[in-house]
Amino acid sequence: MNTFKFYHRLILLLVLSSTLLFQSCKDEDDLQPTNDTQAPNPNIRINNWIKNVMDEVYYWLEDMRTPIANTSDPTAYFESFLFKPTDRFSAIYPNYQELVSGLSGVSTEAGYELTLLRESNDNENVVGLITYVKKNSPAANEGLRRGDLLTQINGTTMTLSNYQSVLRLRSSQHSVTIRRFDENSNMYGAPQSFNLNTIEIEENPNFLDTVFTIENHKIGYLVYHFFAPGVNSGENNQMDNRYDLQMDQIFAKFKSEGVNQLIVDFRYNGGGFVSSAVNLASLIAPNVDSEKIFSKTRYNSFLSQFSQFQNIQTKFRDKTENIGNQLEGGKVYILTSTRTASASELIINGLKPHMQVEIIGDRTTGKNVGSAALQDRDNPNNAYGLLPIISKSFNSLDQSDYGTGFEPNVRVREIDNLPFREFGDTRDPLLQTAISRITGQETTGARLRADERIFVGSSLDSKIRQGQLIEEKNISDAIQERIKMIQ
Repeated sequence: MNTFKFYHRLILLLVLSSTLLFQSCKDEDDLQPTNDTQAPNPNIRINNWIKNVMDEVYYWLEDMRTPIANTSDPTAYFESFLFKPTDRFSAIYPNYQELVSGLSGVSTEAGYELTLLRESNDNENVVGLITYVKKNSPAANEGLRRGDLLTQINGTTMTLSNYQSVLRLRSSQHSVTIRRFDENSNMYGAPQSFNLNTIEIEENPNFLDTVFTIENHKIGYLVYHFFAPGVNSGENNQMDNRYDLQMDQIFAKFKSEGVNQLIVDFRYNGGGFVSSAVNLASLIAPNVDSEKIFSKTRYNSFLSQFSQFQNIQTKFRDKTENIGNQLEGGKVYILTSTRTASASELIINGLKPHMQVEIIGDRTTGKNVGSAALQDRDNPNNAYGLLPIISKSFNSLDQSDYGTGFEPNVRVREIDNLPFREFGDTRDPLLQTAISRITGQETTGARLRADERIFVGSSLDSKIRQGQLIEEKNISDAIQERIKMIQ
């Protein structure tokens, strides 16, 4: 019996000793970093938010792809969902604030855009024709002009293999080498070099407006580069409506001057906000008011279950500045190119049931689907902004057959006729054609044929606003609330 007690106590002592030794080691281990306590991959939370967004709002919900691992880079993760090649437009941006600024025309740059062409079929060189120069920009201050032929950036000639990387040099201080067209010799002159700084520019989309008086025709001409009501201001990213108000003033002037023909230049307008499209359409269409339908919007099978996403109709606005009833034959002329997209096409489609729309230029991009700018409001470590396709647009007759673009009534490619003329110069081939259609008089101007040159691209393609149709704010807010509910 005593022997049994001895062994019993010995075993108990060993157990207690082992327990204390284990606890001591554990306490010591807790003070040391181990591979088992690594922080979770931050991409997981970001990607879970992306998945929640796509599962709720993506227009092609039934055709959405199976995503890659949720530890992946968020850009790659987002793109793995997309229904390509049908979806050409959904996008993700690393910074939501830069996204919303870009949509309102705010960016850091020198202030000029380029149309890129093959120099010749005999070589791979790429040249740039200055599309337009932004007012009060470094490029404007240095005297660059629309139509200048850019041959080098920082002394480097662009080629088919390097032009995209060379164009990125424009994001900081750089030099350009240009040749300017000489009217006397009818040729491009000797090279000139300019040094350009970059600054933050708030680009005004209302680029030019004027009135031409030709016999009994009072022709209003408007150059509009993108759709934005104004600029974001304040902590809540609220957008003012300075540009829409200016557009109202332009049409008030057209009305007071008795404009009876209208030419709207959308050739470089890649889209923007639906609200500004409604504002402009309400200034143009005859016999419309706040009871008439401008457009209809449809969402995916999931969102369409909820009342706030059903029977969405966007009405025209009552505008005292409207000139629709002054326009002869109820007709508007719209100038287009392959860069004309989204909200510009929404205008064309929305006006067609209400008036004659004559398109002069090139086939448009073909974007009848819309987006909303979305952010993660619950994760301060997620700076990403999303622009997924969430809707499809129709006019009041339920027509939406421009997914491959609108064919022009009269095809005119400005790159087939050089040099580029300043906006408002009646020798400009698109403007010239529209005026001749109005007056019935053929007009000619000096043109340097450039048929051998092949279009390569445009600096506008890198703009956040290019190809965008941004839904009304109430829709974006409703979507953000839905996403918040499921997070």
